[in-house]
Amino acid sequence: MGFFTDAYDLFCISTVSKLLGRLYYFDPSSEKPGKLPLSVNNFVIGVALVGTLSGQLVFGWLGDKLGRKKVYGITLILMVLCAIASGLSFGASAKSVMGTLCFFRFWLGFGIGGDYPLSATIMSEYANKRTRGAFIAAVFAMQGVGIIFAGLVSMTLSALFQSYYHGPEADLLWRLVLMIGAIPALLTYYWRMKMPETGRYTAIIEGNAKQAAADMARVLDIEIQAEQDKIAEFNAANNYPLWSNEFFNRHGRHLIGTMSSWFLLDIAFYSQNLTQKDIFPAIGLIDKDFNMSAIGEVFQTSRAMFVIALLGTFPGYWFTVFFIEKLGRYKIQLVGFFMMSFFMFVIGVKYDYLKNENKGLFALLYGLTFFFANFGPNSTTFVLPAELFPTRVRSTCHALSAAAGKAGALVGTFGIQSLTVGGDTYKIKKAMILLAVTNLLGFFCSFLVTETKGRSLEEISGEDGRESELTATPNDYRVPVSRTETM
Repeated sequence: MGFFTDAYDLFCISTVSKLLGRLYYFDPSSEKPGKLPLSVNNFVIGVALVGTLSGQLVFGWLGDKLGRKKVYGITLILMVLCAIASGLSFGASAKSVMGTLCFFRFWLGFGIGGDYPLSATIMSEYANKRTRGAFIAAVFAMQGVGIIFAGLVSMTLSALFQSYYHGPEADLLWRLVLMIGAIPALLTYYWRMKMPETGRYTAIIEGNAKQAAADMARVLDIEIQAEQDKIAEFNAANNYPLWSNEFFNRHGRHLIGTMSSWFLLDIAFYSQNLTQKDIFPAIGLIDKDFNMSAIGEVFQTSRAMFVIALLGTFPGYWFTVFFIEKLGRYKIQLVGFFMMSFFMFVIGVKYDYLKNENKGLFALLYGLTFFFANFGPNSTTFVLPAELFPTRVRSTCHALSAAAGKAGALVGTFGIQSLTVGGDTYKIKKAMILLAVTNLLGFFCSFLVTETKGRSLEEISGEDGRESELTATPNDYRVPVSRTETM
């Protein structure tokens, strides 16, 4: 539910950003609807991503220093408060309203950023090796549900406003869309606080095997034997800091691989999601802005985003959940990057034909890029950093990888979006070909990571030197967990 909220909060702004321009930047002397200036548009859309990048680094580091659970609730409280405050952004001028909105969207993103490394790390440390990839991918798949609900909520509210209101009530519409993001986060808080610390953190970092065994026994409903005497031996072999030659020799290639592939993926993924509002009218999937009302534009934009998400984005996530333990992370990531590159290249080269003569084929190709993003690197770049690195630095390494992704998202938001925002055909073609090249680079960077399917976290990270077994029964659990065990 945390990731559902994350996605809703990050992407709902795209459904109402054009409404903000109509409301606050309307020029009475012009016949055209108001429009956010390019710099304001980029900040309104992108400021939450800046916050997310910052939050990933801070909370990821805190997750390794203080424990996963201790900082997990803080992220949720921040998300609830800032989602509500975003909808209460008032001011005497357009500049003050946008400034207040950007301020609270930054801190909303800061809370969202903490969810990335903590959710992935907690899930990887609780799951067993036979289903770990599917469980982590299922957490991330809630991003797809959140994107769908962002479109659905905006579409439903705008339809209601069209039926019952005409005029200034549109200012209430965008505020409601943003504030609704607080509801799922608030409902999740109780269960998040009842969750015990992960057994791996308690045993390996805090050195308390007895407490770890008790916590895991309560979660898994099985009897677990604590082996306190193994902890000192285990830690002695793995007591090296993140910024050390030992870490770089063991895991440097993997960290470069996870950071670079996530960076390149998010340039394309966030460019796709955040520029839909510009591409849809350019190709005629929705009416031109001067042919519809402000609320009507929200309805048509959110409806188009909802359909693309439902038919293209959503299935891709769950294909990954169902096939990740059969095909492996590595193959899914390589195929996803390659197919995204291929479809975006076709759209870029044939854009004039698709725009003017075959809008249905354009929608199909555009939807397939979303499908292979999610049945591909958008899911696997989240999974792999949660598995490749040792317990002591797992949350931090995931945070570094995710932050690199958000840096890519900022490139997409402030760079690629500047090409699409005007609806210029040549610039949109150029953007699509640039994204195709970006995905191709991501394909090659994926060779820096390795397959993690069917192996315990200790075997993958090299924390335990013993022989691994691919199968084990629940009764084989021990704390700390060794390579011979299911987890």
